[in-house]
Amino acid sequence: MSLLHWIILIPFLAAIFVPLLGRVFPRVHTGWFVLFVPLALVVVSWISYSSLIADGESMLHTVPWVPMLDINFSVYLDGLSFLFLLLITGIGTLVVLYSIYYLDKKKERLQHFYVYLLMFIGAMLGVVLSDNLIVLYAFWELTSLASTLLIGFWFIRKKSMFGAQKSMLITVFGGFAMLVGFMLLYMMTGTFSIREIIGGADGIMDHALFLPAMILVLLGAFTKSVQFPFHIWLPDAMEAPTPVSAYLHSATMVKAGIYLVARMMPIFGGSAEWFWIILITGLFTLFWGAISAIRQKDLKAILAFSTISQLGLIMSLLGVGSAALYTQDPELEIMYAGAIVTAMFHLINHSTFKGSLFMVAGIIDHETGTRNLYKLGGLMTIMPVTFTVSAVGLAAMAGIPPFNGFISKEMFFGNMIEVTELPFFGMGEWAIIIPMIAWLASVFTFIYCAFMFYKTFMGKYDRANYWVDVHEASPGLLVSPVLLGGLVIILGLFPNILTNVLIHPSVTSILTGISVELDPYSLTLWHGLEIELFMSIGVVAVGVLAFLYHNKWTEWEIYSKDRDVVNLFYDQGIDKLQDSSQWITRLQMTGRLRDYFVYMLVFIVALLAVTMWRSGSFQELPEGMASTMDTPLYMYGVMFILVGSAAVLPFIKSRITFIISIGVLGLMVALFFTIFSAPDLALTQLLVETVLLIVLMLAFRHLPEMTTETKSRSYKTVNVLIAASAGALVTMISISAYALRLDLDFTAISDYFIENAVPLGGGYNIVNVTLVDFRGFDTVLEALVLGIVALAVIMLVKHRFKGGEDI
Repeated sequence: MSLLHWIILIPFLAAIFVPLLGRVFPRVHTGWFVLFVPLALVVVSWISYSSLIADGESMLHTVPWVPMLDINFSVYLDGLSFLFLLLITGIGTLVVLYSIYYLDKKKERLQHFYVYLLMFIGAMLGVVLSDNLIVLYAFWELTSLASTLLIGFWFIRKKSMFGAQKSMLITVFGGFAMLVGFMLLYMMTGTFSIREIIGGADGIMDHALFLPAMILVLLGAFTKSVQFPFHIWLPDAMEAPTPVSAYLHSATMVKAGIYLVARMMPIFGGSAEWFWIILITGLFTLFWGAISAIRQKDLKAILAFSTISQLGLIMSLLGVGSAALYTQDPELEIMYAGAIVTAMFHLINHSTFKGSLFMVAGIIDHETGTRNLYKLGGLMTIMPVTFTVSAVGLAAMAGIPPFNGFISKEMFFGNMIEVTELPFFGMGEWAIIIPMIAWLASVFTFIYCAFMFYKTFMGKYDRANYWVDVHEASPGLLVSPVLLGGLVIILGLFPNILTNVLIHPSVTSILTGISVELDPYSLTLWHGLEIELFMSIGVVAVGVLAFLYHNKWTEWEIYSKDRDVVNLFYDQGIDKLQDSSQWITRLQMTGRLRDYFVYMLVFIVALLAVTMWRSGSFQELPEGMASTMDTPLYMYGVMFILVGSAAVLPFIKSRITFIISIGVLGLMVALFFTIFSAPDLALTQLLVETVLLIVLMLAFRHLPEMTTETKSRSYKTVNVLIAASAGALVTMISISAYALRLDLDFTAISDYFIENAVPLGGGYNIVNVTLVDFRGFDTVLEALVLGIVALAVIMLVKHRFKGGEDI
């Protein structure tokens, strides 16, 4: 295995030893041991691959897993996956360091927490490094499982369990949809390799399954990256510990959908449907998240909706950038490739300022005991370091210079203006609404950032609002947010330090087949007196005015409703699902054995009938089969007696007549064996029937009376239909199998038994040799079943259970 394989596997291997370390070193915080894992991975990854990625190289390593199904543990590293690799391990290192001081080793179940966290790190690395779609899906679902365990870490809280369940249901639903999309891609291309699919992407755009596959894959991405209307799980996931929120919900898990869209863009990106679905979904999510954040009163709730909004911004940029794969004009390629540049740059920026803000929110909660904006205030002088870090992060998110968020926000405005000039995809004069929505959402972003800043740190400090003595956090708790805050400033002042290593390689990985020459100085703090600058000034001006007069519009009824309206549909859907499940369960679990047989037989008959129909088994008999089925006259007499003795059984009222009819039926079967030259089987059948008749006659006086039961016509009709269908299907299977043998000139396995009975089995009785040698395991298992039945009968007779008792 390659180093990339080990980078994925090491977190899982480390998770195995976490419980042992916690027991061997009970006085040491488990986080100190875990910290080494992401730190080592980020250092090794940077040293091993940064220069290669900067040179535009990529690498693929494959380990066979299930090669017969084209499922291999293939890992692929290019600019895009390297960017996410550094985000996962780099932010992961800071989060683990933060958690050491946030989680009390005496109160919390640290071993559980770090096992879940390491499992999540490994799963995320698997998602971004996998080249095989099935392996990617396996890691994708593993991220959902690990995140559910982390969100529900404080499982004694009902809200935590509700948030964990909600995230699991929505993301797993999207994962299943994505898996079906992957299957459709396989049907179109014949491979699960992402590299091979991208190589043949031009040939599948006109395929009938192209659009369904695209929609299903996007469902998986949208549910993971909280795009409207699947965004509702993220605010409830804020019940997780703050280190989880800072890691999963700002830098990693919620960006898995962004990664998937970027990775799939070379496959679907040249279509109008891809462009419009992603652009519209992203813009609406951007706007909805921003306006919803204003109505929140909880710090983490505001950050949750802010994350939703910012992910919508990145998603819309990916939609705009996909136009570069459609146009053949080099100038337009470079123009719309700029949207991908902005998306990747803002992806990094968002991870820095949002990670620091989540950590700040955790610090405030940790030191004050509350996250309610209307109980906070005056913390600027009490917590000066926290105040500084928060000011930097909020300014970056609001798009204020000289921080990194201002650069990506202006670039975003420019990309939204450029999309109005798009000469294809049906873009008209109405397209001016796109930059207007972007600008309006930015105004709302500025407002909720101002709210967080003012309500938390400004005003007068009132000791009565807190049940603890408020003070600045410990240095250990401040290290991670301070480092992230420092990155916010550095990337704002020197944005080009990441261009050659991360931005440019990731863009070229997304826009495969396009020669994108990026200006190394295109990322700059000052873009000149362009319209984007005036849009930013307008955001600040309108935002300040709205904040100054917030006492008026915050009295509106809509402002008081902080719960997302989409939750109503989710809650009603869950209620309907539970009611439907209970109804189906009551319908199935009736407690009547007859009903269970009906369900099983209907399913088996339907499944086999559909399979035979689709495989063409219901066809005309091949030539020559009719001649082989010429039947002597006496056979009709035997068949008439056989069928007649079976048909009269349901109508017999006498016990002795019933036993005799069963005996006649068995004798006719033995006669059939004799006619078809199977004397051993005939003898066995005669012995079995003789023993059965003797047993029944001995137990005659203990048999129940043959009473007439009154059943409804529908009850009897169902019985007749199922019995007739099962019988007809078995007959058709027999005839079809025989016809197929004649049509394709198959060699019967019985020929092999006949030829090898003496040399391999050492016996001239072919039937006995077959049962004992060639099918010995079958015979042993059949004997085992009979033995189990015999033991059950012995227990029943021994205990003599009476009616109404449980057995």
